[in-house]
Amino acid sequence: MSELFDEVDEEVRRDQLKKLWDKYSLFIIALAIIVVAGVGGWRGYQYLEAKKAAEAGAAFDRAVELSDQNKHAEAEAAFADLVTKAPSGYRTLARLRMAAEVATRDQPAAAKLYDDIAADRSVGGPDQDLARIRAAQIVMETTTYPNMLQRLEAVATSKDSTFRHSARELLALSAWRANDATAARQWLDQIANDGETPPSMRSRAEALQALLPPVAKS
Repeated sequence: MSELFDEVDEEVRRDQLKKLWDKYSLFIIALAIIVVAGVGGWRGYQYLEAKKAAEAGAAFDRAVELSDQNKHAEAEAAFADLVTKAPSGYRTLARLRMAAEVATRDQPAAAKLYDDIAADRSVGGPDQDLARIRAAQIVMETTTYPNMLQRLEAVATSKDSTFRHSARELLALSAWRANDATAARQWLDQIANDGETPPSMRSRAEALQALLPPVAKS
């Protein structure tokens, strides 16, 4: 008797499954097609992105080789091409390198390119800070200490900035050139008190500190 009930239950289940299949088969098939197409599309996208990155990497290396060979005009053109075509990571690197190539022939134009990178919020924070440093290095001989302070203070005072040490050194040099011993000493003290200051920079800071007039005793 129990076997008979089991057979009936099995028939009922098969009948229910058949009804569900007849009712929803098109939706199930469509969903399966969408899933397969989605996975295939994502894999295709990953492949294309990897291919673009590999091509951009190779092109970037060729541009660097041109720069190393002092073929600056050709290197500049190659980096400029990457700026328009490469994925975002290589695009930012290409912008920085293109500005460096421009600096070999037109420093004000290069400083402007670096300033544009520093102001671009789509660029990562470290690359923005690097652009600020590069621009400040170019203009330091021709600009005022207040202008340098405006450019670099945020970088110099950020404990998280990789380039804070360079920013402090540039500000100390700029203040020293402007005969502002108080400001120069402020930045030199920050260099001395930061345990992560590179040894070579610490030595330069100590040398500059020795050139400052002694602090007046009250």
